[in-house]
Amino acid sequence: MVIKKPRVVIVGAGIAGLTAAHRLYTTNPDLFDLIVVEAGKRIGGRIHTSEFAGDRIEMGATWIHGIHGCPIYEIAKKINAFDHPRSTLYDLSNDNPPTIVIAEGGSLVDPSTSNPILDLFTTLMETVDSRGLPSSAGPGVGSFLRRALNTFLADTLGPDSSLSGEWTVKAMQEAVFALKENVLRVNSSADDLDDLDLNDEYHDFPGEHIPIDKGYSRITEHLAAELPPGTIQLGRKVRLIEWCSHGGGTSPEKAPVRVVLDDESVEIADHVILTVSLGVLKEGLKEEGKAGVSLRFDPGLPSFKKDAIRRLGFGVVDKLFMELDNLDGGKFPFMELDNLDGGKFPFMELVFHPRVHVEKIPWWMRRSPSIWPINGGSRVVYTWFVGKEAEEVEGLVEDVVISGVRATLEGFGAHDNKFVKRVTWTKWGQ
Repeated sequence: MVIKKPRVVIVGAGIAGLTAAHRLYTTNPDLFDLIVVEAGKRIGGRIHTSEFAGDRIEMGATWIHGIHGCPIYEIAKKINAFDHPRSTLYDLSNDNPPTIVIAEGGSLVDPSTSNPILDLFTTLMETVDSRGLPSSAGPGVGSFLRRALNTFLADTLGPDSSLSGEWTVKAMQEAVFALKENVLRVNSSADDLDDLDLNDEYHDFPGEHIPIDKGYSRITEHLAAELPPGTIQLGRKVRLIEWCSHGGGTSPEKAPVRVVLDDESVEIADHVILTVSLGVLKEGLKEEGKAGVSLRFDPGLPSFKKDAIRRLGFGVVDKLFMELDNLDGGKFPFMELDNLDGGKFPFMELVFHPRVHVEKIPWWMRRSPSIWPINGGSRVVYTWFVGKEAEEVEGLVEDVVISGVRATLEGFGAHDNKFVKRVTWTKWGQ
């Protein structure tokens, strides 16, 4: 007698969907009838290795957050993804320029001014990471950090003293603290740091944080390659998942689950694994009951699941990649510093004045924490946007973005206004 294999439909071909399909198939290839449906034209979801100006870039996921016990790291080792002769991204070896911290206006930040603030921020985040703070320290991480900064400035600063230009010691220390807050916004995808719980449950794996030399997409490509041909079907967007508690037949009318796609085709299943992004789920809840909602459930999700979706936070984070025309010192005077290789763009951290702004720098650049080369020898540099700034940049045209980043580099001491040739950026919020 032939026993019918349970049919499993996996919705989404990002890392979660591909991992689920890979685990089910490799556990026992004959156990399940598997299919993966993906709305987009490619696999990988938020993992997307691409090319720009002759360099490999990561549009989405970049880092392995700790190598000890991390399954991504184990896969990358297995498929020899670390044996590229040149580290493609964020290579911080001795052959590359160091990090420099530059204040708005173009002056270097004196370590004697910044180091006490950097030490304070490190200590505060270690306290947060210990998860021992009472709720009264909040309501979130942002309030805790700002209260601690205000206390520090009140206790340590006497009369404020002037530095170069419009800068004073207090303004510089406030701005350096804001720089570290903006790094935290990028790392946490939180537009407002008070949305970060003081008892966050997120943990990194132990060990180094490293990129994948041959590209993060090698991971998803490997997972997909080990599935049977035809398992993954692209361009198939799900609009309805219909569950029947009394199902059990093989016809669409009697199936336990019906997956209805945009083209009105139907996939019947015994089980469905849904791996769409949190953003898709949130959008579905906002549009619930309206015609044309992106994804519906019948019956609707139970209240406790809806509440969980609403409470979970994951903001918009985008990257902007820029190709620089010429890296001569006449355009970038900070590259002529004694500790920098004059032919390499530095890992540059941006300190924006909290009150006196260079007028031509657009508001959507003012919380970007850094401009870094993707590797020490590249003329491709990148920066980050989070939250409202990311949403704004996603709606801009290329000329406006180029003008904005040129103005920002000029506001930090660069000369000439033609050094940014072209740009490309992510639009994950769309």
